[in-house]
Amino acid sequence: MESRAAKRRANQPQNEPLTKRRVVLGELSNLPNLIVPQPAVTDKTLTVHNGVSAESNVNAPIVSDIYNYLRTIEMEKRRPMVDYIENVQKEVTTIMRAILVDWIVEVAEEYKLLSDTIFLSVSYIDRVLSINPVSKPRLQLLGISSMFIASKYEEISPPHVEEFCFITDNTYDKAEVVSMEADILKALNFELGNPTVKTFLRRFTGIACENKKASSLQFEFMSYYLAELSLLEYCCLKFLPSLVAASVVFLARFIIWPDLQPWVRICCWGVINLFL
Repeated sequence: MESRAAKRRANQPQNEPLTKRRVVLGELSNLPNLIVPQPAVTDKTLTVHNGVSAESNVNAPIVSDIYNYLRTIEMEKRRPMVDYIENVQKEVTTIMRAILVDWIVEVAEEYKLLSDTIFLSVSYIDRVLSINPVSKPRLQLLGISSMFIASKYEEISPPHVEEFCFITDNTYDKAEVVSMEADILKALNFELGNPTVKTFLRRFTGIACENKKASSLQFEFMSYYLAELSLLEYCCLKFLPSLVAASVVFLARFIIWPDLQPWVRICCWGVINLFL
């Protein structure tokens, strides 16, 4: 029995090409969720409402809801203990933790991982150390397994487990890394999406660069550098990530623009409103 497609091909003129023009999805105007490009804003007058400038006030309700949710998450759960080294750990010290964090940054540079992966890895480490005592020989295993999980959460093409074993000079084999990965996931109750300093800093740096008098890229690099330095400090655990991010913005503005007020009205609108 001849199919309908075969009949169409049989009735089609021989000189007509069989290829058809592919339709770009952007040209389909009947899509219910089609994003219509917004006209460019020509008025550069600074207008801030709930931390959102006039140029992005179209997305203001969405952005506000997202960061209010992240603010709730960081306050209510998924937070490490601020004194776990004194009360939970028996062998791990603050110096050992700082060395581990510094090594994780080197690994991220080696594999060109995102800074979000670094912050998330350190967060996993602190949360696990707040619950379970870890011996000194297994501290590096905890660090590399946490980074393995964070890279699968954040990266598009995360390194394979064999590469993480190789970076430790094969101190741990694949089975040990996978076993520690399972232990970490159980300890975290599979709650992996906690906000970090980088989460809030991405928003704060955009707000703080309004009416900038220096390169925004320079300001962002300075902010991210100061934020990564805070990862080394065990004492910073007692501060919420959003507060650390706000402090980083304050210090970066003071370093780059020492003649200006580091905390201006736009920073108050965009940052302090989160803490109300």
